[in-house]
Amino acid sequence: MVKVICDSSCDLSKELLEEYNIEVMPFPVMLGEKEYRDGVDLTPEMIFDFVEKTGVLPKTAAINEFEFAKVFEKYKQEDGVVCLTISSKISTTYANAVKAAQDFDNVQVIDSYSLSSGVGIQAIYASILAQNGFNEKEIKEKVEARRDNVQISFATYKLNYLYKGGRCNSLQLLGANVLKIRPSIIVKDGRMGMHKKYVGNMNKVCCKYVEDTFKEFDKPNKRLVLVTHSSATKEIVDLVKDEVNKRFMADRLCETVAGATVTSHCGENTIGVIYYNDDLDWDK
Repeated sequence: MVKVICDSSCDLSKELLEEYNIEVMPFPVMLGEKEYRDGVDLTPEMIFDFVEKTGVLPKTAAINEFEFAKVFEKYKQEDGVVCLTISSKISTTYANAVKAAQDFDNVQVIDSYSLSSGVGIQAIYASILAQNGFNEKEIKEKVEARRDNVQISFATYKLNYLYKGGRCNSLQLLGANVLKIRPSIIVKDGRMGMHKKYVGNMNKVCCKYVEDTFKEFDKPNKRLVLVTHSSATKEIVDLVKDEVNKRFMADRLCETVAGATVTSHCGENTIGVIYYNDDLDWDK
């Protein structure tokens, strides 16, 4: 059976990774002078503490060609390997994976054009195809044909991290904090950008965010919906789940916690809803 690999931007839970037999390669993340591995020895809480103490964001680096080659070598006797990465417009990780794959006949690399659980949901789809007997080239073709239908967006609590990362200016930051503006972030064409602006407390914002998401992307695939957050409160997570269920009863609704990619860019209490916006059969 084809082995599915993805980088740690996938933000899938340990349970989902085990269920779908997906191997994760961690991103290196620098907190000051010390290097950590995303999802292995680095938690969102550690990032929040670091930023609060230092006032600067962590530095993330791409997974290099050598690390990919080591993992591909491990599976060179398998029927095939499919490797999904964070968007090539966000990181050079994809390019490094492609270079490493040139030395292996059984490896196909997929540019997810996404991040966070947008990568994760595509990895799960790839795994289901592998379980159903598709080879690595067929899986690549099917996943890439569907990737533009991945709906991935987030509601953010504050602009502080976006400001530190150069994604908004000081006037926008001041206005947002004073007026309690909570922007939503969307991933489109492989890039992350501002989408809509909400005002008020986070409970109100989350309700409106979910409502707007299902209005704009109104063909949610019932197979799986993911709710991904960077250490949001249980109250907020349960609220978002309830709002999703009011509008659409998915076969499966799973909660996952965001790793370094979302946490470093958007800060704490960020929460998003991710799903395929299509009616395709995942098994074919």
